Amino acid sequence: MKYLINGDVDEAMRWINQAAEAAKQAMCSNAKCGTVIVKEGKVIGRGYNAPPLDKEENRTCNQTFGPGKPNFDRTCCMHAEWRAIIDALKNNGDKIKGAKLYFSRVDQNGGMKRAKSIHCTVCSRLALDTGIAEFVLWFEDGIRSYTTDEYDKVSYQYVEKKI
Repeated sequence: MKYLINGDVDEAMRWINQAAEAAKQAMCSNAKCGTVIVKEGKVIGRGYNAPPLDKEENRTCNQTFGPGKPNFDRTCCMHAEWRAIIDALKNNGDKIKGAKLYFSRVDQNGGMKRAKSIHCTVCSRLALDTGIAEFVLWFEDGIRSYTTDEYDKVSYQYVEKKI
């Protein structure tokens, strides 16, 4: 993990702001998240969290049934990262390898929120498998860039602490 400095901060904030704009479209009732995937200065994928197909009938928030695992994901929404990766694969599949993923979250009024943790192992594995090179997030202590391999390891450490 590295903290971005100088001009890298300005560039990252440009993309984090675009991820925040995507987050404003989120339909999730628990969190409003957005993601952009960038390669060579261009957005190649964009996503926000919402029920599959953006359909209310696909909303199953906080379901009590499931696989019987103690900490399984009870959210009904497609994650912003998943949607951005799918968008990039559909429209720019030849560009996803080596791209950077920028994530942002907004509050109910559309104000940007800083990241507090890294915890989604599904997002990290999907990014690894598709060749995304880095995750970039804005934390209280600055903008952090993780290689996707680092991000994956940190997300598993978070999950292990919760179990």
